[in-house]
Amino acid sequence: MNTSKKIKDFLFHSPNKPFVWVVLSVLIGSLIGSASALFLFVLEYVTTVRQANPLFLFGLPVGGFLIGCLYYYFGGNANKGNNLLIQEYHHPVAKIPFKIAPLVLVGTWVTHLFGGSAGREGTAVQMGGAIADQFTKLFKLEATDRQAMLLMGIAGGFASVFGTPLAGTVFALELMVVGRNKYTYILPLLLTSIVSHYVCLAWGITHTVYIVDWVPTLELYTLLKVSIAGVLFGLTAILFVKSTDTVSHFASKFISYPPLRPFLGGIVFLFLFYLIQDTRFLGLGVETIVDSFHTSQTYSVFLLKIVFTALTLGAGFKGGEVTPLFFIGATLGSFLALYLQLPIGFVASLGFVAVFAGATKTPLACIFMATELFGSETLIYTALCCLIAYFISGKHSIYKFQLYL
Repeated sequence: MNTSKKIKDFLFHSPNKPFVWVVLSVLIGSLIGSASALFLFVLEYVTTVRQANPLFLFGLPVGGFLIGCLYYYFGGNANKGNNLLIQEYHHPVAKIPFKIAPLVLVGTWVTHLFGGSAGREGTAVQMGGAIADQFTKLFKLEATDRQAMLLMGIAGGFASVFGTPLAGTVFALELMVVGRNKYTYILPLLLTSIVSHYVCLAWGITHTVYIVDWVPTLELYTLLKVSIAGVLFGLTAILFVKSTDTVSHFASKFISYPPLRPFLGGIVFLFLFYLIQDTRFLGLGVETIVDSFHTSQTYSVFLLKIVFTALTLGAGFKGGEVTPLFFIGATLGSFLALYLQLPIGFVASLGFVAVFAGATKTPLACIFMATELFGSETLIYTALCCLIAYFISGKHSIYKFQLYL
């Protein structure tokens, strides 16, 4: 009896209502998976519209002003984005407002419709957290159980938008406290991630496939090269975080009216774009990520993506940082491959997850993600590279409310 109670307590935290957690996982996972499917479907549509109509790019400042007004007049705490979820996890004050979901949806669609350089993880995670937290009072859950609800929302959002349920589960666990994971709720998190992922697929959504053609045999010399790459990926993560923070700081300091920040940021974005005339830095940039797995990129590609993404997100446009981090890491890895004399796709795959690990402080999630996306053959190299990038980047993170041990 004692053993059974301990098992239930470990898996569900509340031994008197284990089935409630199963029901919640399926219900929340289904809702989040459906919301992510809607988000990704419309995101692909607005991206197609923008690519077919290059003149839409001129609307970026106006789109930024619209986003700024929505968040300034109606957003409230929603302006904190992912950091609001982390803050409420550690210091609960009020239920996550459901309005964060439609606000971030519309904000991200508008950003991508007009060519802003942003991602999608932030949108999915915020939607997931907002959806999950609505059930806290409905099911009369305790304060500690609310933490599980927030984690389930984060896990489901991440898993469904990238097609990586294992990474989504671990990402939610690692996100809150750097260096310590709380496994009490791991089963409902995993179940929510799996359900949200498959519900998203059931709506007809497909995820990008990345091919790593060749993985080197395990050798000390190759491990040394991968370690060098890990150091560079960690430094790049610092550069990304500092760049975005710098733009945000200057925008807040010199532009007192918040809606004007993305408006003016959009104008600067247009000026830089027409200096280089390269559409690779607009939107998600998935095509360039895929291309970097078999074609070497120049060093300017990852640097310019940092510039355009820092300008977009730092000025106040909406979206996520993760896909741009994938872009930055994969293109940097593609560039480094020639100098390290390693396969291009292999080093691109390492950069894809390692820069993300350094900038988010979630190395284990990145290791799981690499396994889900690229296969287990890269596991040892990926683990080494992600952990080095994680340690090299120190406390620099895109999530300012993370706690450190």
